[in-house]
Amino acid sequence: MSVKKNFLYNAFYQILIMILPLLTAPYLARTVGAEGLGTYAYTFSIANYFVLIAMLGVNNYGNRSIAMVRSDKSRLSKTFWEIYTLQLVMSVIIAVVYIIYVMLFVKNGRLIFLLQFIYLLSAALDINWFFFGLEQFKITVTRNTVVKVLTVISVFLFVKNDADLWKYTLIMASGILFSQCALWPFVHRYVSFVRVSLKRVLVHLKPNLVLFVPVIAISIYKILDKIMLGKISTIAQVGFFDNADKIINVPLSLVTALGTVMLPRMSNLISQGMEEQGYRYIRNSIYFIMFLSSAMAFGLAGIAPEFAPVFFGRSFAICGLLIAIMAPTIIFISWANVIRMQYLIPNKKDKIYVISVLLGAIINIIVNILLIPRMGAVGTAIGTLCAEASVMIYQTVMVRKELPIGKYVQYSASFPIFGIAMYYVVRTIGNHMGIHIMTIVMQVIAGGTIYLVLCAAYIWSIMAKRKRSMPKRK
Repeated sequence: MSVKKNFLYNAFYQILIMILPLLTAPYLARTVGAEGLGTYAYTFSIANYFVLIAMLGVNNYGNRSIAMVRSDKSRLSKTFWEIYTLQLVMSVIIAVVYIIYVMLFVKNGRLIFLLQFIYLLSAALDINWFFFGLEQFKITVTRNTVVKVLTVISVFLFVKNDADLWKYTLIMASGILFSQCALWPFVHRYVSFVRVSLKRVLVHLKPNLVLFVPVIAISIYKILDKIMLGKISTIAQVGFFDNADKIINVPLSLVTALGTVMLPRMSNLISQGMEEQGYRYIRNSIYFIMFLSSAMAFGLAGIAPEFAPVFFGRSFAICGLLIAIMAPTIIFISWANVIRMQYLIPNKKDKIYVISVLLGAIINIIVNILLIPRMGAVGTAIGTLCAEASVMIYQTVMVRKELPIGKYVQYSASFPIFGIAMYYVVRTIGNHMGIHIMTIVMQVIAGGTIYLVLCAAYIWSIMAKRKRSMPKRK
């Protein structure tokens, strides 16, 4: 299947899993409330850490490994069962540890923690990495989409007030588990069952652990910041930050989609010695992702002060400030995602990747400790911004000798400039019209038009320049 089709499939799914929760967000903000949402986000964050440990680095490692052997069914079958056996064993061990943790150390909200155990069980059945490595994105998208839609419908049907927090947790955790189960009936199409030895399973442990380090490091400024916010500040502040983070994650779903699609393709090209074609993919991805991310970052920052109170309610107005602070991370993550998923991981330059995210994690923790006591969720947002910027800068500096970074910057730097111009237009409209849904509509139309016109003019000028520089035929 072509890269374009895979990108569209995965982009659709990634956007769907971000947008569907947003459909329920205004409803939940008014029923469960900030306290309830904060409790759910807090317990989910802790359960998510156990899931990360159970999965190790299998999402990237398994994806890459499957892509490299997918043309040989015998090797494919062995590789799949070896990696999955390691994942299953780790999941069982971590599940036991989680139950012990809840029973011994959790005093408040134990029911919600126990319901999150269902989410933890999903780690034992998660084989998305296998289908991603095969570039079979259609299967994952179609099956998981049905489950996600049913999950949202269930939220509206069964969650009516703050006493229904346990129902919301049960619905969300069960939905994730059913999504993982839905993929297993298709495994036999691609692999045969193979008995694997302990020795062969352990071969995958070290490289999995290497790619597990960045997973944990990234989680520090994706998950631990909410835990720190809950411990140092208040649960309500966690609810504010979590809602803002959900909004930021919607445009980032496009970035995730591109990286997920390109990792197996690049890994496969490298295994076949087709590096030049891979470099062309990287160049085109940089230009495409900077065009998208600049529009999304500055557009979102521009409409945030009006969007947050309209979407979440007046009591969540602070989310507008949080969204505006974190919006530039869309550009930072987009750039770094191309470097990481299309160059570092496929070429097994895991050390650079690991160090970059460790650096980001350290910076995030330091900023959080300094700012959360005084600024609450705003301090957490600033910490996330600093962390993502440091990751992008480090990865870019470290690959500057292997990739033509200067050319990438030269041809893509105009997009953030156009984004800034769009931002000022959007903010002028917002300041003039005030907080209203029609304000947001006008902002989106005007801002989108300005950005697209500027980009079209820029691309036309480049094409015209190239045409003039081409030698004329006699």
